[in-house]
Amino acid sequence: MKLFDLAKEGIEIKQQVPLSKYTFTKTGGPAEFLAFPQNQTELQELVEAANADQIPLTVIGNASNLIIRDGGIDGLVIILTKMDKITVEGQTVTAQAGARIIGTAFMAANHGLSGMEFAAGIPGSVGGAVFMNAGAYGGETCEVVASVTVMSAKGEFKTYTNEEMAFSYRHSRIQDTDDIVLSATFELKKGQKSEILAQMNYLNALRQYKQPLEYPSCGSVFKRPAGHFVGPMIIKAGLQGKQIGGAQDSTKHAGFIVNKGGATATDYLDLIHLIQEKIKEEFGLDLETEVRIIGKPND
Repeated sequence: MKLFDLAKEGIEIKQQVPLSKYTFTKTGGPAEFLAFPQNQTELQELVEAANADQIPLTVIGNASNLIIRDGGIDGLVIILTKMDKITVEGQTVTAQAGARIIGTAFMAANHGLSGMEFAAGIPGSVGGAVFMNAGAYGGETCEVVASVTVMSAKGEFKTYTNEEMAFSYRHSRIQDTDDIVLSATFELKKGQKSEILAQMNYLNALRQYKQPLEYPSCGSVFKRPAGHFVGPMIIKAGLQGKQIGGAQDSTKHAGFIVNKGGATATDYLDLIHLIQEKIKEEFGLDLETEVRIIGKPND
């Protein structure tokens, strides 16, 4: 198996590792194989090895807006958090996919560059933010992305412009392809460092006040239906505080599901499905999940 050859060459590859160690919900079954490439070359070698060995490939960023089912993931799981370089040139910031979007926003701020203030409290990676067009407090990733460099599932490299990324609400073209985000370049505007940092600190304080950051969670669970807000609907449906196993709809922010202790991914999914059923019954709306759900159910 070519994967084992790469391990002998020094690429970090583990077997049967519980992914609950890496997800923000602290839930999820094991990865059959788990790798942490440190650079683009190692990533390409891992992708080529997975293709040669004909095993499934799953790429994960910071695992913040993600639920991995309790049965885990077959094949090779790649976590990109070691590919986290950020560079600034003029009014552009380029960050590798594994860099945290928070860190990228603060790097921009410290260089007097404005436009990424909205991302000050988003816990995901740059790759994840691009993948789902992450947004908060009136801003979205698509508003500042100039270009995105990716690698295809065959190991080929290409760069997409903002227009080619086909961004929409919590969506990008990456969701419809097998491409792996390598890096993103953000086009920003000059501003006053003190004012930018003040705005970011304000948004972080607002987030800490409104969101249940004291518990593990996957962030906002559901997409917002046009003309509606999810939290108030959950409250009206009498589901705020509802708990299944260790998973609870947050008493602080009804749009979040938190791990109160010992939750499984199945607990999360059962609570998600209950909320979806109740909202459909009460309001006639189909709630779509914003959180990405992957992996196998428990046997």
